[in-house]
Amino acid sequence: MTALADLTPGIWNIDTAHTTVGFTARHLMITKVRGRFGDVIGALTIAEDPLQSDVQATIAMGSIDTGAEARDGHLRSPEFFDVENHPNMTFASTEIRGSANGAEFVLVGDLTVRGVTKSVELDLEFEGVNPDPWGGTRVGFTAEGEINRRDFGLDFQVALDNGSVLVSEKIKIHLDVQAVRA
Repeated sequence: MTALADLTPGIWNIDTAHTTVGFTARHLMITKVRGRFGDVIGALTIAEDPLQSDVQATIAMGSIDTGAEARDGHLRSPEFFDVENHPNMTFASTEIRGSANGAEFVLVGDLTVRGVTKSVELDLEFEGVNPDPWGGTRVGFTAEGEINRRDFGLDFQVALDNGSVLVSEKIKIHLDVQAVRA
């Protein structure tokens, strides 16, 4: 397998059509609801020392899709994301930990949701690099992590009669990112 150290330095633009920014939340504390954001732009700037690389991404909050339009509308409302006043979520890396000769890392960065910025850590895996049929070169990464939605001011909650809640505070993040060399 190719190591991150083998990746050509430079700018790699996120390919929205082949990238998934997804999440999982517990509903009624008995099932999981999955969703994704369909509109993401950004770039990976790979440095000579790969551990000094940089990731910047902007996600349009209005592009949320959980498979239920009524739920998506509620998530766009002021009770959750308040898309009218906070149309985007952003991520800016601050650190990459690991070995440049490996494929698994920890990506640390500032996540801004609804005007609140918190540092988050994501387990990052370098999936490889390949030429595409159109003369370009593409790279793939996956990442996973967990955040507490209340840390970002997403405080909507309904307590249930049995003492549990409607929506979990902990949200799992799942990323599959493909980028093309600029």
